[in-house]
Amino acid sequence: MQYRNFGKTDLKASVVGFGVWTVSTGMWGVTDEALRLRLLRRAFELGVTFYDTADVYGDGLGETILKQALGEHRDQMVIATKFGYDFYTSPGVQPGQRERPHDWSPAYVKRACEESLKRLGTDYIDLYQLHNSRVDAIDNDDLFAALEELKSEGKIRNIGTALGPAIDIRQSEEGEHSFQKRHVASVQIIYNLLEQQLGERVFAAARETGGGVMVRVPHASGLLEGNYTTETEFAPGDHRNWRITSTDKRKAWLEDGLKKIAQLEFLTDGTGRTLGQAALQFLWSEPTLASALPNIYDEQQLEEFCAAPDQTPLTDEEIARIKGLYAENFGLVAA
Repeated sequence: MQYRNFGKTDLKASVVGFGVWTVSTGMWGVTDEALRLRLLRRAFELGVTFYDTADVYGDGLGETILKQALGEHRDQMVIATKFGYDFYTSPGVQPGQRERPHDWSPAYVKRACEESLKRLGTDYIDLYQLHNSRVDAIDNDDLFAALEELKSEGKIRNIGTALGPAIDIRQSEEGEHSFQKRHVASVQIIYNLLEQQLGERVFAAARETGGGVMVRVPHASGLLEGNYTTETEFAPGDHRNWRITSTDKRKAWLEDGLKKIAQLEFLTDGTGRTLGQAALQFLWSEPTLASALPNIYDEQQLEEFCAAPDQTPLTDEEIARIKGLYAENFGLVAA
């Protein structure tokens, strides 16, 4: 495993992080408690020290499961969690892709932080992130004053923003604003070899301000793992179904995605890398990117991803070829 700091901060992460969302919401088909715990513990054995979760994941499960699986290793872990969605006044595990109301008031953030500390079984949070915040929250001086108060009390150590839920080009502005106005330690975005829309501006702002970037969905919801076909279907309730809710969406993501992947064989032929490992190597070619959060839902896949840092890094020529293909939409006509 390799480790990087978030920019010039002292926040350090394993380059392969663990996004606890996958094993705490049921939206990736991981519902077996024993498997969930086994994956978290095996990741730690493989050198994963960075765990990204949120209070709303499974209405608290995303935090309590970390305590249950790895609580004895707290001093060897870096924990990032999130706040902002008020699930206390609307209980019941979040259905599908619907967002709950945000509450950015100082009173709420202080309450949310105390509750997260209890669930995590710790007295500090390494990275406390605004969950799917928009510009209005990033501009909220009262909110950031409350966060600074929590820092002064030692309850949180760094502040970040996690942008989403889905990719929206406005998140480029939100990421810039987070770095330039609030000088946050981290901005979390969706970014991968096939979906690079947000990268350029967010990475530039990170370089300018000394912050770092965290990436989720680094395999484009599984496409870049190399196991899908045009016949692939997902079980009811699986998060990936939102990618194929119509014939047009299915074509644009799955069918066209497979055509793009067919043009990436140069990343795996004779290199010793799998496609999933190459997808991660592409991300780490960006110096401001501190950690990537692959969706981990089985042990074989976990082993593959954790071995990626030991593979031969992508060459400058390979990276230039990827970016050239992306700039031309892989030669496909845009929908």
